[in-house]
Amino acid sequence: MEATGFNAWALSLTVFLPLAGVVVMLAIPRAQEELHKGVALVTSLATLATAVYVLVQFNYDRTSELQFLVDSSWIDVINSRYIIGVDGISLPLLALSAAVVPLCIIYSWKHIPDPGNAKAFLILILILSTGMNGSFVAQDLILFFVFFELVLLPMYFLIGVWGGPQRKYASLKFFLFTLLGSALMIVSFVALYFLADGTLAGGQANTFDMRALPVAATAISSTTAVWIFGGMFMGFGIKVPIFPFHTWLPDAHTQAPTVGSVLLAAVLLKLGTYGFVRIALPILPDAARQWAPYIALLAVIGIIYGALGCLAQSDMKRLIAFSSVAHMGFVMLGISTLTSFGINAAIFGMVAHGLITGILFFVAGSVKERYHTLEISRLGGLLKSAPRMGWILGLATMASLGLPGLAGFWGEFPAILASYNPGFGLSQPLFRTYMVIAALGTILAAGYLLWLYQRTAFGEPKAEFADVAIADVNVYEWVAWLPFILAFVVLGVYPQLLFHVTDGAVVKLVGTMAAGIGG
Repeated sequence: MEATGFNAWALSLTVFLPLAGVVVMLAIPRAQEELHKGVALVTSLATLATAVYVLVQFNYDRTSELQFLVDSSWIDVINSRYIIGVDGISLPLLALSAAVVPLCIIYSWKHIPDPGNAKAFLILILILSTGMNGSFVAQDLILFFVFFELVLLPMYFLIGVWGGPQRKYASLKFFLFTLLGSALMIVSFVALYFLADGTLAGGQANTFDMRALPVAATAISSTTAVWIFGGMFMGFGIKVPIFPFHTWLPDAHTQAPTVGSVLLAAVLLKLGTYGFVRIALPILPDAARQWAPYIALLAVIGIIYGALGCLAQSDMKRLIAFSSVAHMGFVMLGISTLTSFGINAAIFGMVAHGLITGILFFVAGSVKERYHTLEISRLGGLLKSAPRMGWILGLATMASLGLPGLAGFWGEFPAILASYNPGFGLSQPLFRTYMVIAALGTILAAGYLLWLYQRTAFGEPKAEFADVAIADVNVYEWVAWLPFILAFVVLGVYPQLLFHVTDGAVVKLVGTMAAGIGG
């Protein structure tokens, strides 16, 4: 049922309010930096307010249904429509996306990186916000693709202009990798449009409607479906990124400005995993079943490879970047089980990784600002020089390694457990082997994260910083970081808060897959 009244506008406002802020900022002279910051913050808070309205008005007894649904004419010549809505799968990710942006703007209040220009910097963040929010509410493949691609250029410029010494290389690598995946993804979307039979779902023969495609795509032959899924696997897998398509990520994270790294880790990587759950699995379930063992294999390779890569790093930010490869491996492992338990774990893992790795990149950025280096061998004694920052780093480190009672545990442990009994006839011995390998990855994670914390926070400050006054956490950092900390603590203590939202929609998804596979 389509939404009425303000509910019909709520999601559109959540998506497009940031662009309204961009229009206002374009009319303001560049020199008025404080005004630009104010407009960007007010815009992001207004966007967050509409997202909170959606959270409050959402019917949590019907999480499997699309709510706040809008279905309007858009590009009639190809039967692509403006269809948006949220269910229990997309709601947590929309909330995460809407919340992260104002926190990044608050952090940037005194942290606009070189070469400055708050106007352009904040405009790019707002454009990113529209792309991220839109991707999580789109229910039409072309509409999804537009929002999915919209995030590419702003992040390219954030890295290329405000990044580190190797920013040009990192931004170009990020752009080319993602563009390659997007090209293959749009080919898959077009193939679905021409080969799926929308009349089977009671609509027009050719459709991009994600609601109709699970039924319409049953007209596609099994072999063709496997190839179409492969195109989507490349498009979404590069964005995750899954091994071996991960090589752009450490460079992009290391060279990106602090808030660029936070947005990349907290939200942008989730566009890939969300694409698997929202599009690839329900539309082509039998192809997903055939691809699942290979996806799981790449996931566990990523878990081990990412962990070993962390142990080889000498740069704090690059180590955190490699840890994302490992943690997203757990998310993909959960998805590859094709069970409601595993997919629930994967969605929880997306949210947990966004919160925990986001705060780790925030702290790394503040360490870089104070010490002018992220070389782990030059750091040390953070608990003495800036004790509050040291304790925050410690808490985030414990959450990242999967300590029970913090959100990271509920993203990793259930994904491992789900591998014990994969769905739809997948090989139990194979997935149980993957389970053991993934479990070993948690030991390596504890090793590299504790090693990082020990070398940066314990002991005495190095001689070069012994007489330097290191400022502790300031008010802007507290305001930006505290919501992250509270969220991953609350979700760690009471994970049902999130599982209650996702479970109904995930059970429906698995039921749709079962119907597509044939029981």
